[in-house]
Amino acid sequence: MKLTFCLLLSIILCTGILAKKHHESVEKKTLEEEVVNSDEKDELDLIAEDEAEEDDQEENSVKDYEELDREGGGYREDPCAKHHCGAGRVCVLDDKGKPACECITECSAEIDERRKVCSNHNETWNSYCELYRMRCWCDDGLDECAKDKYKHVHVDYYGSCREITKCAEDEMADFPRRMREWLFTVMQELAQRDELSKYYMKLEKEAEEDVTHKWANAIIWKFCDLDVHPEDRAISRHELFPIRAPLLAMEHCIAPFLDSCDVDDDHIITLAEWGKCLGLKENEIEDKCIAVHEKRPKE
Repeated sequence: MKLTFCLLLSIILCTGILAKKHHESVEKKTLEEEVVNSDEKDELDLIAEDEAEEDDQEENSVKDYEELDREGGGYREDPCAKHHCGAGRVCVLDDKGKPACECITECSAEIDERRKVCSNHNETWNSYCELYRMRCWCDDGLDECAKDKYKHVHVDYYGSCREITKCAEDEMADFPRRMREWLFTVMQELAQRDELSKYYMKLEKEAEEDVTHKWANAIIWKFCDLDVHPEDRAISRHELFPIRAPLLAMEHCIAPFLDSCDVDDDHIITLAEWGKCLGLKENEIEDKCIAVHEKRPKE
């Protein structure tokens, strides 16, 4: 779902960008467009690879544990199978056989330049793994922590740090409208592809039939979809990663816009903050996440 959403949103963004360029200059064409499309594909490929790698690691961990348990004459599920650890951490079993999260000990050596990431401190790191391992060390107060500021370090976007065009005041003012339209269009596209759960489909149909629900349902749908680990009605910086990091190079207003949604600067965005930031009235911000999560397809 995350990759599909990013791909559709990227296509919508890219289409808008290219249409604007075409309007400004019909004669100037394809080189810059090809670069944009190539960069977009590269970053989405990286997300797909990361998701596949995480799935493989979890599956292999479960298989290894179950195989060992069968050899011991029994069979039970790996305690880590349903124990989620945040970025930079890995699940291990303690002395009592209980699941616990520890900082990753080793990160794979990366030679692909695309694997580099730019942090919120405008520093280039060799990989996503190395950045979040450092955050873990600092969170846990370990000697390996290089600087205290890394307790809140996170990935801004894929690739080495580079200059990002500043979002103009009029662009920022118009961004909530554009974001609402993108979210509704993506929700609509997923419905047409039959890639939404039944409850998502109900929200999308309701939005199509009643214009008063058009923006509200799309906005709340995306919030609930992002609110995964944990399901606490608050989106963390890490949970925002799928819509922030891949799109920042194409849409320079998305980062400052998402930052502005965190009104109290506590590094999380609540449902109320999300709804207000995207232009919903207080009576339109309805918590539908319990129903959404109960209907969420098993991944």
